[in-house]
Amino acid sequence: MIDPVAFQIGPLQIRWYGIIMATAFLTGIYLALRRAEQNRVDPNHILNMVTLIIPAAIIGARAYYVFFEWPSYQHNPWEALAIWHGGLAIHGGLLGGTLAGIWYARRHKLSVPLLADILAPSIILGQAIGRWGNFINQEAHGGPVSPEFMAHFPEFIRRQMFIEGQYYHPTFLYESLWNLAVFTFLTWYWPRKRFTGEVALLYLGLYSAGRFFIEGLRTDSLMLGPVRVAQLVSLLLIILALAGIWYGRNKAGTGKSLR
Repeated sequence: MIDPVAFQIGPLQIRWYGIIMATAFLTGIYLALRRAEQNRVDPNHILNMVTLIIPAAIIGARAYYVFFEWPSYQHNPWEALAIWHGGLAIHGGLLGGTLAGIWYARRHKLSVPLLADILAPSIILGQAIGRWGNFINQEAHGGPVSPEFMAHFPEFIRRQMFIEGQYYHPTFLYESLWNLAVFTFLTWYWPRKRFTGEVALLYLGLYSAGRFFIEGLRTDSLMLGPVRVAQLVSLLLIILALAGIWYGRNKAGTGKSLR
């Protein structure tokens, strides 16, 4: 097992989870700044936005997770603040970050669809990187698998997915690779998009499609009765993305732009 603590400075423990998440955020910001410059958007707006979006996304991700896992925290509510132990739900992060981004864009009279397009590739790449934090924490994995199945994976993944005498599906890896493929597609598709906002909608649809199937393999899903919350939300986002693409392409056909 990989030690989740990367190094220690006095009493302060620096964990791999935090390092990986910071790397995800910084990589996404760098790409968004480059994309903003290419689209004649003041990069300072991106920097100002992320100072709001990142904390809003972290708060939203943690609040969403704690809400659905409240029985695990009700007797120790302070643990709800310990995000370095894991437990950030991406859908909650998307909701919190989106609300903060829309508020900033409206206040400064910026195009919400354009900013969404600029940020979408950064978000999905950040998600691809961030899943390795789950790997370090041995969380977000799937059900038990045989040693023969795990023989197809690199040794360091096999070791980390061997938990209490049993191998488990490395679903973190499946989602990371899917997210990387979506990032590659969005980067390729950007100059071919038919309307402003299409890249962001494709991100929502493609990410959600992969998440729906991968979620079915996981053992730690947030549940709403018998329903996996992430699968339900993924279906809703796929429908929203398809409807938005249909509407946007029809608008583009009439020569009208989205704002």
